[in-house]
Amino acid sequence: MAEEILTVAREASVEIVIKKSRFIGCAAPVGTEAEAAAFIERVRKEHWSATHNCSAYVVGERGEFRRSSDDGEPAGTAGRPMLDVILRRGLTNVVVVVTRYFGGVLLGAGGLVRAYSEAASRALDAAGVVREAWHEAWTVVMPYELYGRVEYELRRLTLPTGRPHFADRVSLDVYPPVEVADRVEWLLNEWCQGQAVIVRGGRRRLALPVEAD
Repeated sequence: MAEEILTVAREASVEIVIKKSRFIGCAAPVGTEAEAAAFIERVRKEHWSATHNCSAYVVGERGEFRRSSDDGEPAGTAGRPMLDVILRRGLTNVVVVVTRYFGGVLLGAGGLVRAYSEAASRALDAAGVVREAWHEAWTVVMPYELYGRVEYELRRLTLPTGRPHFADRVSLDVYPPVEVADRVEWLLNEWCQGQAVIVRGGRRRLALPVEAD
């Protein structure tokens, strides 16, 4: 099981015009090849009158399932360049469809490669990138006087947390990545001098935004 993957956050679409041809790039997160195929078919139906609906997807925690289609464009000028865009970004569980409405001007093989690559790239940019990884799901219960310190330290470590719940004590949901969970538990005990209780709720996969370089 992969510890983490990079994928897209949401479905998104963009449009560019190159030498009178309209290229509409659509990207979406998917979990299976069947979901990818369903998305491609949906876009085809939405753009049934288009000249081409070219596609590419990568699925699987290790990106083991890959497919692309030129949908009538010259071989290697559309689907494969789109797939290369996905692979260069290290993404998986993502599908991209680029629809073309021909504008009457031939682009040539190189022009097609650049156009489909650009449309795919812009669609992925619009969809946003998230890092999916396994996290422990804890509820940390602590005295009021310790909450400020704990909240500050967790924020400093950029660990994902939920909203605090205030009752006779403070409860805070904390989601440390599995690979650093032992270290975070040790730190919590240090910050709270052993006065915190960690209620363990198993593991869950969280998708967190990836900051742009």
